[in-house]
Amino acid sequence: MDRRKDPYSPGAGRPPFALVGRAIDIDEFEAAAWRIENGMDARPLVFYGLRGVGKTVLLRDFQKRVASKGWVTAFVEANPEKSLRAMLSDELKLAIAEMAKPSAGEVMLKALKTMMSFIQLGMDSSGQLSLGMDFSKIDYSNAATGDLSGDLTVLVRDLSASCEKTGKGVALFIDEAQDLSESDLRAINMAAHRASQEAYRFIAVIAGLPTLPRILADINSYAERLYRYRSLAELDAESSRDALTEPSLARGVRWEDDAASLAVAETGGFSYFIQEYGSAVWGQATASPITVGDVKDARAEAIKRLDEGFFRSRWDRASEAQKVYLQAMASDGDGPSSTLEIANRLGVKPTSLSPRRAGLISKGLIYSASSGTVAFTVPQMAQFIKRQTT
Repeated sequence: MDRRKDPYSPGAGRPPFALVGRAIDIDEFEAAAWRIENGMDARPLVFYGLRGVGKTVLLRDFQKRVASKGWVTAFVEANPEKSLRAMLSDELKLAIAEMAKPSAGEVMLKALKTMMSFIQLGMDSSGQLSLGMDFSKIDYSNAATGDLSGDLTVLVRDLSASCEKTGKGVALFIDEAQDLSESDLRAINMAAHRASQEAYRFIAVIAGLPTLPRILADINSYAERLYRYRSLAELDAESSRDALTEPSLARGVRWEDDAASLAVAETGGFSYFIQEYGSAVWGQATASPITVGDVKDARAEAIKRLDEGFFRSRWDRASEAQKVYLQAMASDGDGPSSTLEIANRLGVKPTSLSPRRAGLISKGLIYSASSGTVAFTVPQMAQFIKRQTT
């Protein structure tokens, strides 16, 4: 097929041609947004799951839906080396540019001033900010105290108030939330908690690895009741088939049923893998319909792409000692693996492996699935590891 017309979108967070299998999750968010627009409270949302299931794509879809209606939105991808305030400030600068108008009323001016104080932009002694607007007569609660929990709550409150007359809302999207510091997560919990109590026009939507619900609850016990938790798993067979076949059909190319079934089985229903396999098969096939032979011929290329673009960077992140630990886990496939059994396989005491285990969890390569067990954060990682050792 013509590679220029490849309808698949492998890549981190790239939106697919068809967002399938997530109707319930989309309805959940749409219902929350509707409640906010109609002056009611809405529970913040947490989506968690393995890498490659489509969490980032879903959050971006949510943001697009409300941004198109005039909401104030901010999207943050957590980075362990950067604070939430710094990441959020970069996003707020864009929002300020959109909101700042000479005709802005007092409530809007207050929200703008709070935003400016939160990101700590320059304000001269006359009360004139770089926007060229006069904020000196506006009474407001400063959002630059240095206490992120309080500052973020004030920011949410004032932004929410600025949306009262317009019937819009404020949405904060945070991806890879497990990488935030404890203080940053506490600030999110507290701001979301106050927003729920006071029915602010605000919703927080957070995504991360399967450990995220426990992390949030460990920081504030009320987080167990605060959020609406949704587990994002691999797509079922029907949705996987739709995700695979609908993009090519839009290009006038059909899949044979057996060919689609084989490709779906290879991907395990993981959204990222479906896009990668679809792209590899598209490059292999020469005519419609796509056949079982096309899928088999493209398999090596699809695996190569996954190995080089999805697995390799994660494998290389591990030290040599940590790779030995991962190899011991790979005997259990995608797991979970017993930490005691891993120690037995390596012929050492379980306690001696604690630093390796903690290091791998910190690097986001594995997670504690339950007491005494660990599992890969990346689907099919065990298969990749076995390919490296054979």
